[in-house]
Amino acid sequence: MKGLYIVTPDWDDTARMVEVTEKALKGGAEIVQYRHKTATPELRKEQAKALQVLCRRYGKPFIINDYVDLCLELDTDGIHVGGTDAPVKKVRAAVGPGKIVGASCYGDIELARKATRDGASYVAFGGFYPSRVKKYPVTTPQNIVSDWKKEMPSMPVCVIGGMNVDNATPLVNLGADMVAVVSGVYFQEDPEKVAGQFAALFG
Repeated sequence: MKGLYIVTPDWDDTARMVEVTEKALKGGAEIVQYRHKTATPELRKEQAKALQVLCRRYGKPFIINDYVDLCLELDTDGIHVGGTDAPVKKVRAAVGPGKIVGASCYGDIELARKATRDGASYVAFGGFYPSRVKKYPVTTPQNIVSDWKKEMPSMPVCVIGGMNVDNATPLVNLGADMVAVVSGVYFQEDPEKVAGQFAALFG
């Protein structure tokens, strides 16, 4: 798992969400996570299905945030869980060995160790920088990435939180395998171009 990892904003307009996601995929996004915390169950299913069709067309993994039942119902490629969602061990047992399971570990390397033991496919650290989308304490030190890669070189690490091409660069240089982006792609005038700039960080 490597490259630009785009995460959807809380947009109710499905057509717009799909359109911007496709532009990012054309630009070089490698993974798509559907995250919409305020959607109704009906809208969540509609948007997830539309995005899954798109991702399959481009041959890229499609991941659901938080909702294990939706992941299983649609047979998506995986799921991402945060600290207040279901535990990684329980999620891995529910989805089986074949799916991607991502875990938010914030700035806590011990959480990452536990997630790895419990069956996560990758760990996510952050926020590193202030975000336009999520409110959190910006306390994650950059060296957590290099510390983690020394300890667990084969376990992919994703960085998140206020990412743009410039401030993501040092984190990629420290060993980040993926850069997760919401507003840095979805709220840009030219999402395809920006996605290409992020993709270029990974060669």
